[in-house]
Amino acid sequence: MTAGVEQAGVPQAASKAGAARVLRPALGLLLPIALAVLWEIAVRMGFSNGRLVPPPSVIWNTFADLAATGELQQHAFATIWRVAWGFLFGVLAGTILGAIAGYSALTYRLLDPTLQGLRAVPSIAWVPLFILWFGIFEASKIILIAVGVFFPVYLGVMGAVLSVDRKIVEVGRVFRLSGLAMVRRILLPAVMPAYVIALRAGLGLGWMFVLAAEFLGASTGLGFLLIDGQQLGKPAQIVAAIVAFAILGKASDWLIVLVSSPFLRWEDRFARA
Repeated sequence: MTAGVEQAGVPQAASKAGAARVLRPALGLLLPIALAVLWEIAVRMGFSNGRLVPPPSVIWNTFADLAATGELQQHAFATIWRVAWGFLFGVLAGTILGAIAGYSALTYRLLDPTLQGLRAVPSIAWVPLFILWFGIFEASKIILIAVGVFFPVYLGVMGAVLSVDRKIVEVGRVFRLSGLAMVRRILLPAVMPAYVIALRAGLGLGWMFVLAAEFLGASTGLGFLLIDGQQLGKPAQIVAAIVAFAILGKASDWLIVLVSSPFLRWEDRFARA
């Protein structure tokens, strides 16, 4: 009888777990949907004319119009393409230099002060220099995004390597692990949680830097769509471009979390219910 009750409870527990996996991400949609509904009601009831901040229905119609003409897809693809390449180059450079600076004290003393100084330079300050060096085409935009991605990744990797527990490394040496085995079985698992956070932070800055890149010298992209809406006095187009940035940014961040989750299953950490 007890075994039968336990077997009956297994599918029920599995269904509850599956429902929880679906409902938890949906909770994040409650706040923006509630704010959108409230603003739509406020405009329809006459509390606001909705001219400077259009209601969601107007923004939705703007999305539909842009999608129907193909402009939305064209601008979104251009921005995604730039962020993807800038993210790739920034991650590669940040990972390599961060690992070297974290592992080698001499490299850290030589390299880190200069990089910390460059990190304080505003993104806009790089734009005229990169345009002068690389022109107004895609190269300058991708390099600017890579610079934005580089610094969080570099800091995250360097800090993670420096914070690896010495006792864990000593255990690896006691078991006479080779250099490759030490990296694969000890250093990588220890660094991975901080590395994922650094990737997410770098990606967020990449989306911000692409806006700076597209503000100057771009004829496509969501940043261009923002400027075009400002110049033509189309607040709905401006808000639609901002919403598109938010959706693409969240989707790319979710993709990093999804890809990295199998590598973090070993963590024994507190999970929010």
